[in-house]
Amino acid sequence: MQANDQVPEEMTDAPVTAEIDASETESTPVAETGPSLEEALLQAQRKADEYQDAWLRAKAETENVRRRAQEDIAKAAKFSIDRFARELLAVKDSLEAALATESASVESLRSGTELTLKQLVAAFEKSALSEVNPLGEKFDPHRHQAISVVESTQEPNTVINVLQKGYLLADRVLRPALVVVAKATA
Repeated sequence: MQANDQVPEEMTDAPVTAEIDASETESTPVAETGPSLEEALLQAQRKADEYQDAWLRAKAETENVRRRAQEDIAKAAKFSIDRFARELLAVKDSLEAALATESASVESLRSGTELTLKQLVAAFEKSALSEVNPLGEKFDPHRHQAISVVESTQEPNTVINVLQKGYLLADRVLRPALVVVAKATA
C-alpha cells in the first residue's frame, strides 16, 4: 500500500488545480454574473406590488370621477331651470304689483299687462324658448298638430288657422302648434 500511497507529483497537481478552480467558482459572487433567483423574485414581487398599487389608485380615481359626474348630473337636472326661474320672478313681481293697486284704470292695467308680457317674452328669449306660429306655412307633423283638415282654396297641406301657438326649446319641440290644415277642394 505504501507504493500506492505515493502519488507522483504530476498527478497530485492536476486534481488540486481542479479543486481550486471549483472552489474559486463557488467563492465568486453570483451578482457578478447576474442576480440570484431570490433577488429576481423579490424584484418581480416589488414591481407587482407597485403595479397593483397603481391599479388600485387608478380604480379609486375612476370611481371618484364617476361619482362626481353623477353628482354633477343630478345637480344640473335639479337646478337646470335656475336661470329661467330667476327671469320669471320679475314677471311674477309685476303681476303682483298690478293686482295690489286698487284704483287702477283699464288703460293702466293694459299698459302694465303689456309691460309684463314684454318681460315674459324677454325671459323666453334668454332661455332659448321660441314661439312657433306657422300660419301660412307648410304643415310639419314634427312641429305642428293638426286638429282638423278643411277644404280651402289655399295650397293643400298649408296651415290656414293656428288655434294655439307652439313652442321650441333650443330647436326641440316643447309644445306643438295646434293648427287647421287646408285640403284641396273636391
